[in-house]
Amino acid sequence: MSPTTRVEPGKRSEPAGAGFDAERVRADFPILSTTVHGKPLVFLDSAATTQKPRAVIERVDRYYRSENANIHRGVYALSETSTREYEEARHKVRAFLNARDEHEIVFVRGTTEGLNLIASCVGRSRIRRGDEVVISHMEHHSNIVPWQMICEERGAKLRVIPMNDRGELLLDEYEKLLGPKTRVVSVVHQSNALGTVNPVGEMCKLAREAGALFVIDGAQSAAHGPIDVQEIDCDFYVISSHKIYGPTGAGAVYGRRELLEELPPYQGGGDMIRTVTFEKTTYAPPPAKFEAGTPNIVGAIAMGTAIDYLAGVDRAAVARHEADLLRLATDAVSSLPGVRVIGAAREKSSVLSFVLGDVHPHDVGTILDQDGVAVRTGHHCAQPVMQFFGVPATVRASFAMYNTREDVDALVRSLERVIQIFS
Repeated sequence: MSPTTRVEPGKRSEPAGAGFDAERVRADFPILSTTVHGKPLVFLDSAATTQKPRAVIERVDRYYRSENANIHRGVYALSETSTREYEEARHKVRAFLNARDEHEIVFVRGTTEGLNLIASCVGRSRIRRGDEVVISHMEHHSNIVPWQMICEERGAKLRVIPMNDRGELLLDEYEKLLGPKTRVVSVVHQSNALGTVNPVGEMCKLAREAGALFVIDGAQSAAHGPIDVQEIDCDFYVISSHKIYGPTGAGAVYGRRELLEELPPYQGGGDMIRTVTFEKTTYAPPPAKFEAGTPNIVGAIAMGTAIDYLAGVDRAAVARHEADLLRLATDAVSSLPGVRVIGAAREKSSVLSFVLGDVHPHDVGTILDQDGVAVRTGHHCAQPVMQFFGVPATVRASFAMYNTREDVDALVRSLERVIQIFS
């Protein structure tokens, strides 16, 4: 269900084995054969966006070359083809998340829009003055700001689940926050800044017992292991295409069907209506009710292609491979002088965040870039996390199935050069 990886310093995971060949996978990603500043590209920023396999790139090209037409509107062949492929992509997302049916899948621009949609629609229909919304201390801004806006608008209170110095949520404190005023709990499945994987199944059960809706930001988790929304029993789960090897500007919201039928629409416009008069408008059933206007048609279709690509690899072997890389990188980087690793949760995946002495993370990132090593530096749209750990920013290396041990070696060599430059 969840992409959990137990990371214990000093221990190595079992090798990925015959079920996974990282070099074969790399051959599917054209950008990985390019150079940066004359050096081979070492891409370690997949938490920000994953690179795209050739199948996805070619699918986008084929759509615009031979299938481009608007959907749900035309009776001509191109429109019918485009509509069919778009709705087939919805079916693929349904299977990817193990939702009950396609009506529970709403296409959006990505996790940010999905969370805004949920906050807006739930806020307008279910949140009143004095109510409470619970989020966690490790949330991405996309799962903080929309709820802040709704709480301010509705006169509700935002409450925050604390975390410990390892970057783990305090579940006993979470349980204390839940009460008769709690209307929504919205938490991240996997932290983009720390890599922490939260026990969303257990957290959902507690929210249910309190009578609250449970929302999950699945942007980071979806690429690293199977997701089963029925097993989790959540009300909403949100993903981004570009985090699962698909194009940018596309994503999906899973919403429990009875909730989608109950909630008001997010935006008004074409394709989300049943009838329109100047006196009254009636709305289409979900998911159309939440998909106003012309969507990112090719984005949804190519997201389906990315899901097909993931279905073609041994995801258990991929998880072992990524765990091995994370452990190898954690051991090697933490042994360098002056390094402080930020986030040491017992359950984490794919993300290594750290600071290097007094060297600003932006300087570290700039020098690594000269060696062809691409990492993320900054607050990662998680400023409360940075404030908690007392740092303005971190260096973040994040791993995907196309990374190798050689990539980890390149990261360490480049960091050693940073240390030499600033010592």
